[in-house]
Amino acid sequence: MQVSSLNEVKIYSLSAGRSLPEWLSDRKKRALQKRDVDIQRRIELIQDFDMPTVSTNLKVSRDGQYIMAAVITFDILSDDYSKIVFLLCDRYVEFHSQHGRYYRTRIPKFGRDFSYHYPSCDLYFVGASSEVYRLNLEQGRYLNSLQTDASENHVCDINSAHGLFATGTIEGKVECWDPRTRNRVGVLDCALSSTMADKEVDRLPSISALKFDGALNMAVGTSTGQILFYDLRSSNPLIVKDHQYGLPIKSIQFHDALDLVISADSRIIKFWNKDTGKIFTSMEPEHDINDVCIYPNSGMLFTANEAPKMNIYYIPVLGPAPKWCSFLDSLTEELEENPETTVYDDYKFVTRKDLENLGLTHLIGSPLLRAYMHGFFMDIRLYHKVKTMVNPFAYEEYRKEKIRQKIEEARVQRVQLKKLPKVNKELALKLIEEGEEDLQNRRGKKQKKTPNILTDDRFKVMFENPDFQVDEKSEEFRLLNPLVSKISEKRKKKLVMLEQQETLREEEEEEQEGKPSDAESSETSDDEKGWVEEVRKQRRLLHQEEKVKRQERLKEDRQTVLKPQFFEIKAGEEFRSFKDTAQRQKLMKKTLGDRLQLEEKVGALSVHDTIVGSKQATFKLKKSEQQQKQQEAEKHHHQERRKLRRSASHLKSKKGRGRPFH
Repeated sequence: MQVSSLNEVKIYSLSAGRSLPEWLSDRKKRALQKRDVDIQRRIELIQDFDMPTVSTNLKVSRDGQYIMAAVITFDILSDDYSKIVFLLCDRYVEFHSQHGRYYRTRIPKFGRDFSYHYPSCDLYFVGASSEVYRLNLEQGRYLNSLQTDASENHVCDINSAHGLFATGTIEGKVECWDPRTRNRVGVLDCALSSTMADKEVDRLPSISALKFDGALNMAVGTSTGQILFYDLRSSNPLIVKDHQYGLPIKSIQFHDALDLVISADSRIIKFWNKDTGKIFTSMEPEHDINDVCIYPNSGMLFTANEAPKMNIYYIPVLGPAPKWCSFLDSLTEELEENPETTVYDDYKFVTRKDLENLGLTHLIGSPLLRAYMHGFFMDIRLYHKVKTMVNPFAYEEYRKEKIRQKIEEARVQRVQLKKLPKVNKELALKLIEEGEEDLQNRRGKKQKKTPNILTDDRFKVMFENPDFQVDEKSEEFRLLNPLVSKISEKRKKKLVMLEQQETLREEEEEEQEGKPSDAESSETSDDEKGWVEEVRKQRRLLHQEEKVKRQERLKEDRQTVLKPQFFEIKAGEEFRSFKDTAQRQKLMKKTLGDRLQLEEKVGALSVHDTIVGSKQATFKLKKSEQQQKQQEAEKHHHQERRKLRRSASHLKSKKGRGRPFH
């Protein structure tokens, strides 16, 4: 039996511990119980309380004498197990009595949940359809179904006080119907109410659990891990509780004595107050949870898991133990009065490296060392004795460590030095000063905190990479920041002081507190007149620098000696002397008539008299050398083609010999 405690609420796990195999004989079982301490301490309340594979549903009969478990949805209609209804996965509905299956029928669509209305003997089935099917057990036939606005319905429940029928849809809504008039009386939009401002919604929450509490209250569980507690007279939930795991809610139960809601998803079971939402306690089983069942009027709890064994828990705060296991109360009281010390309290866990440091490797394999996982357990008294022998100055080391911790605590209370980065120190100091001023201005005011570049990882490279160093000597920087020179002088003084303090801190172990200099406080900020003078001063400096640069360029030009440069003529080109250009210039100076006569002599111009009496002039444009070469190459190519060409006259057919082509 394992005991866990959360918020001072003790939870006893009665199904924990080793279980004996079924194939063992009774004689071997008795022998194991005598020898094994774990088996002796094991409590087996219900024999063979397990399933072949997994279990999905658990229910207790109304008389409290029977517990039923199954892997399908079922309900117990009678006080004992004589009348049971099973909803199978293949759309079949089976009715069982004490001897076995009594009757079998089928519903039109796949079902997911059902509820029984005792006054009218109607079974309401919901599933992969917008309709709610009604099967009357008194008449033995189906009645007119209820038409909902949903595409599918997941869960349903009937209020035992006034008979209100509620169904949870895949769209995240709960529709309530009156069975007497078969009319819808209300719709709750739980998906909209379950969304929170600080949580992102990646899918539409659907209804996964539904349970009535009394005549006026109802709890709704969503597929995103929220539980909404409603008063039926209001469309807004009283409390929205989040499991923080994002898993669908599997089960919702109520504990009226302590006003608790017991909600479970596949990972955790939470007990919380339905008025305040405060956590009472919680527990996380080893395997995934499918269903939770509370034994009536007691503190016992059953869970159906994704494992063969079903868990049994006993929480004394919720109530007494059931009558059939009343000895649990006296057993838990004895455990609380006489708390048992853990076996490992008197032992020290050591690794193989620790044994080498202590010089105890020769004890490996002896009864003094018990192998466990990646190390060994040894007696705590032996460990302390050997450690004092190996290291006699352990107390002195402990004393020095305590003194060092006290000194570190005292240093924290002193004024902390500002550690500046290696790159852009002045910019970092400017940002620190602006942050301090902003902090002083925001004191006593509710304003949002402005982000700091120094603490932002996106700008970390700017203070580490030298390529991002700000060039304060550039012309653009000096014109945009005319006052930066004076302010930088102050910061340079501050930087020198900080660097001196850092060097002193590195050299000395204990730093002496010094008096703060009031040099900065004595300096007043520049006014508008000072700002104008500083701008003029910067401009004068820039003009002087430009003048100096011009003089240096002139000196370099005077010192340079011009040398003749030679150029190589490309292959295939002719050198044309400067005389050709001179002839062209002379030709351009001549009249048009002289130029025409010259062109006629060359052959580029021909003038003819027409019949009408006018004259016709034809010009031949002068081609470039490249065009002439291309033209000659084309002519040569055509001549070669004519030589190689063969005539096709022999392919002509004689008259009358050819056959027609069809």
